[in-house]
Amino acid sequence: MPTSANDIRRRGLQPREPGDTHAPSLTTNEWRTRAEAHRTRVQRWTLPYKERRSRQEAHPVHDFLFQYYMYSPSKLEAWHPGPLESLVDSPHAREEFKPPVYRADRGSITRDLTAIPHRRQVDLGSALKVLIATQDQPANFGCYGMHEWAMVYRSHDVRHAGIAPLRLPQDEVDAFVRRRPLACSHFDAYRFFAPEAQPLNRIEVDWSTRHETEQPGCIHANMDLYRWAYTGMPWIGSDLLWSCFELAADLRVLDMQASPYDLRDLGFQPIRIETPDGRREYQAVQRQLSEKAAALRIELIDEIRGLLRDRQP
Repeated sequence: MPTSANDIRRRGLQPREPGDTHAPSLTTNEWRTRAEAHRTRVQRWTLPYKERRSRQEAHPVHDFLFQYYMYSPSKLEAWHPGPLESLVDSPHAREEFKPPVYRADRGSITRDLTAIPHRRQVDLGSALKVLIATQDQPANFGCYGMHEWAMVYRSHDVRHAGIAPLRLPQDEVDAFVRRRPLACSHFDAYRFFAPEAQPLNRIEVDWSTRHETEQPGCIHANMDLYRWAYTGMPWIGSDLLWSCFELAADLRVLDMQASPYDLRDLGFQPIRIETPDGRREYQAVQRQLSEKAAALRIELIDEIRGLLRDRQP
């Protein structure tokens, strides 16, 4: 079994320097096995999406991961080694891992961090600031996924009505929005609120200060770890990217289970946040996924810091 970047990190080894023969190097068979395993698990998501798109069909839960997040299925399917891994130099490796991202040196193929474009460096710096700021905030677990309810307040934008109708009458949805406190801290969720629902939000959220209100209990802030991960691709590697994608997928399911849409025909049982039991269920899952997000956020911060620190020749 090849040594992974996570294994190296846990064992306290240092990042590989060019020509460091003591750093682990993946043989052609090893990296091909890893790449095929990655493609297989990713295609369980990408192939159904491509098929739906070819039929002009929509999925109210899963499509979000490919439409809101602007990372193509083909890029997600492509495998890249971890940042602490190198590849044994070979014609096959050179064909797959090319300059300017990769370079061959002393029998190994490694990433060339000096090739990170300036625009990407700026984006990574911004991502790092968001990740650190979010990590430093106290977590809030009292929103209960009310943003999807606020979006359809007074029939404003019932986006999935053709696939998944509301599971409660519109007047009951509206009454629940008025009765429960809205506490959305994520600008990209808040901006889709119905205009009449926005003044009901107890947190002031604005585009210019959107990252100042991010907090680690928010399911959208935690979904966005996937965004910050692909911002660092291919330099951070596919293992971390996939972990962030998987988390985003789980959070998206929670998001829509707690929504006012009836998704049972698609195999998703509702979490009835309009009831005390439903709110407890939602919060329990939210906390579990936030713990996973906290670990991934630490890893992303570590990897992006390394990229920005080591990018100079």
